[in-house]
Order: sequence, then structure tokens, then C-alpha cells
Amino acid sequence: MDSPDRGTAQQERREPTARAGQEAPRQPPREAARPGGGLARYVAAAALARTADGGAVVAIVLLVTTSGAPGWLAGLLGACITAPHLLGPLVARSLDSCRDGRVLIAWACVVHGATLAAAVLLYPVTWPAVTGVLLVASGLVGPLLTGGISSRLPAIAGPDRVSQRRAQGWDVATYGIGGTIGPSVVAAVSAWAGPTAAALILAAGTFAAAAVVRLLPYVPPAAVAAEVPRPVQTLRLMAVTGRLRRMLYLTVAVAFSVAALPIAAVASTAVFHVQPAAAGVLTAAYGLGGLAGSAGVMCRPLRGDADRLVTRLAGLVAGALAVAALSGSFAPAVAAYAAAGAMNSFFFAATLAARSEFAPPQVRGQVFVWVGALKIAAGSAGTAAAGVVMTGEPQFPLLLAAALILAVAAASVLDRRGAGRPETE
Repeated sequence: MDSPDRGTAQQERREPTARAGQEAPRQPPREAARPGGGLARYVAAAALARTADGGAVVAIVLLVTTSGAPGWLAGLLGACITAPHLLGPLVARSLDSCRDGRVLIAWACVVHGATLAAAVLLYPVTWPAVTGVLLVASGLVGPLLTGGISSRLPAIAGPDRVSQRRAQGWDVATYGIGGTIGPSVVAAVSAWAGPTAAALILAAGTFAAAAVVRLLPYVPPAAVAAEVPRPVQTLRLMAVTGRLRRMLYLTVAVAFSVAALPIAAVASTAVFHVQPAAAGVLTAAYGLGGLAGSAGVMCRPLRGDADRLVTRLAGLVAGALAVAALSGSFAPAVAAYAAAGAMNSFFFAATLAARSEFAPPQVRGQVFVWVGALKIAAGSAGTAAAGVVMTGEPQFPLLLAAALILAVAAASVLDRRGAGRPETE
């Protein structure tokens, strides 16, 4: 039984379906909003898929380097599985137009795992080009394991905003798990049984993720295929919709800026008079801070308008980077890196809320994947830029990063004040 307070997002999903001549469901799946139901399965599927996605490049690099191949080949094959993520928007339209998104994402998991397994098994017995092609195929479906899965969450988490934002905390945690547990599993298994075994375990994880994805509650498509905009049209829509536009350029600015942290961590060990290996402590503090931040969102979901939250939390990320840059000794720097990780998790949760609440239902999948692709590109560019501007003062890249975020956040405030017609906001 439907009622007006079930939420506008569910109403928007039903209306295009009814216009297409299909029978709209009378109510959303009850298990979706029940703790331990759809959300628990979502977290399991997302964690498995993102652990594989996060650890795959490490497994490939270890496989190539331990075989005695040159470092440039390891880097090239690693790029074969990461660079195709930037093409995610080209495959994301199918998320919004297919009859059952669960089937598409499950097949993406299977393809990712199968091509990864084939690449590592064939590497010792065939040309590296064959391995590279298989890794490109694996990387092409990678965005469906990250942003694609996230686009399913709004229909699973529950009808009210508190449930949605608590679920977004869980989603942030799965990204943190994927980015930390994935490489850790690869390192541990590689030391015990070799990088090939580690990659095969990751592949098995994607097969398990595919099975769990198929158990998620069914959500009808928001529109028929003919009504779903193409990728360039979706990007244009994001550019002219104020709240999506601000979320997008703040996401890019923050991703570009926090990418300087690992570079600064390595360079700062000499300043702090600690061993170079201590850079790992700083980066680990950032990762643990991120997991703590996602737990904080779960326990105390973000409140208020997502548009303004994105701006405010970006400012807090900038503040943490500035503190890290100005830390005079190792212990305060560890605390600052942890704070930066926590603030970035809160910021990430706010961007997920903005995508969920402001993206039109018929392009929600594309919006999630577009933001993810541009975020990856910005992070790669930020790492390269930090290396270029690195001087004898490791604080310099972090201070520049903090200043960049603050400038973009200030621009978002002016953008909001100068907003035009309400329907574009």
C-alpha cells in the first residue's frame, strides 16, 4: 500500500514504469528496508566486489615483478586494469535502461573475475599483450563493481533519509574495506602461495559477489531504454543542475588533493627524523581514519541538506590537510592523517547522499559512474601533480591541496548564492 510519505524517489521510479505500459509494483520490497535484509546482502556483495577491484592491480604488479619482468611491464599491465575505469560512463547507460540491474551487475562481477583469472593463468605461457587485453576487459566492467553497485543502494536502504544516510555509511565502509583489505589479502597470500593464487582468490570473491547481487531485492527500471539519456547528455545534465554540479567539482577537487597524502608521507619522514618505513604508518592512519569515519556515519547519519554538507565537509578535509602540513613532529602528523581520512569519509558519504537525492532516477546509475570515473582521474592527476611540485619541503603539496579545496568550496558557496531557476537546483 502506497502513501505520499513513502518518499519521492520511489514515486519517481514508479511513474516512468507506468508510462512505459508496464505494471508498477504496488510497494517496494519489504525486505529492502528491514535490517538484515537487502542492506546486509548489499554490504556483503559490495565488500566482496570492491575487495577484488582494490586488490587486483597489486596482484598484477606482484605477479609481473616476481617473474623477473621489467618494472615498466608491471606498470603497463597494472594500468591495463585501472585505466579502463575512466571509460565507465560508456557502459553505465545500461544500468539505467536494462530490465533488471542485478543481472547486469552480476554479469559484470563474473566477467571481472573470469578475465582476471584468465590473465594471471595465461601470463606465464603467452605474450604479455594477451594478458593486457584480458586485463582491459576486466577493467572495463570495474566501474559497475564500484559506482554501479552504489547506484542500487537508494532503492534498498529504506524510504526515509536517516535510513538512506546510515546505509551510505555502510557503503563508504565497503570502499574502505576494498581499498585496505584487498591489497592486504594479496600481500599475505602472495607471501604464502604466490601472486597467482592471490589473484585467483580475488576472482573467486567476484563470483561470490555475483551470487549475492542476484539475491538483492528487485527494483524496476526507472525508464524505458529510449528515455535514458546518453553519457554525454548525462554529463551535460550534471553540469547545468546546480546541486549535482557542485557535488561533482568538489568531488574532483577533494580527490585531486587527498592524492597528495601518500607522496607527502614518504617525503616527510626525513623531516620528522623517522625511518622511511614510517610513511606506512601515516598512510595506515589515513586508512583507519577513513574506516572510523564511515563507522561514524553509520552510528550518526549526516543531517541537513546534502548540497551544503558537501561544501562544509570539503572545508573540513582542507583543514585536516593543512594541519597535516603544519605538523611539527611525527605523532601530531599521524593524528592529522587519521583526521583527514575520517573527514574524507564524511565527505564521501555526503557526495553519495547528493547523488542519491539529486540525480534524476532515469540517469542515477550514470551519475554514480560518471562521478566515480572523474574521481579516479582526479586522484591519478593529483598523485602526479604532488610528485611534480614536491620540493625539499613536504608540507608544500599539502598546503597547496588545502588551498585548492578551500578555493573550490568558496566557489561552490558563490555558485549556490547565484543559483538560477529553482527547477535547475
